[in-house]
Amino acid sequence: MTPERYRRIRATLDRRQPDLTLVMAGVHKPHNIAAIIRTCDAVGVFRAHAVLPDNRSRVPAGTAMGSQRWVDIRQHDTAEQAIRQVREGGCQVLAAHFSEHAVPYREIDFTRPTALLLGTEKYGVDEICAEQADEHVMIPMMGMVESFNVSVAAAIILSEACEQRRRAGMYDRPRLDDETYRRTLFRWGYPRLAALCDERGLNYPSVDEQGGVDAATLGMLEEGAGGSGPEQ
Repeated sequence: MTPERYRRIRATLDRRQPDLTLVMAGVHKPHNIAAIIRTCDAVGVFRAHAVLPDNRSRVPAGTAMGSQRWVDIRQHDTAEQAIRQVREGGCQVLAAHFSEHAVPYREIDFTRPTALLLGTEKYGVDEICAEQADEHVMIPMMGMVESFNVSVAAAIILSEACEQRRRAGMYDRPRLDDETYRRTLFRWGYPRLAALCDERGLNYPSVDEQGGVDAATLGMLEEGAGGSGPEQ
């Protein structure tokens, strides 16, 4: 890892928001998943949650998520399980769902711990999940269509969350706990070696102020990884 890459990774981690997250409850088209995760990265979401439909789309959708290394994706068997986990983490659950109770998304306080719940491309958030949400949010529409594409809706709402948090100074200091920060820094900077440590049950080595790892430790890990040379 070069010093320049190290500084960029540190700057990104310094802005990650541990209490802003998203639940994809049935989103299954790979291009939508990839676009949503790209938005998560852009606004500083550290971890997102996904419930993939149990059909043939599960494999390509999972592949789309696996290609996004900058956002931690937690997969769940059911939407109820995912909602329960984010709520146990202290998040308000906001369903992107048009109902008689829905409020315009800009009226929401996104500086609170928040999980945005998205439903399937065709049907949106189902009624069972909608009942479990704390609030329903909507994007006012000015044309003939009734809603945005799910990935576009995610970008619009999360951009508002980002702006509110930026004004509140929530990107001005690191907010991840020290251990999560340290482990993520190594995974992002040395993904191949991190995978090897995970496989062998080893602790991640410490990274110095230039983004380097102790030469002896690095040599030992690279030898175990096949000796394909240092990661950039």
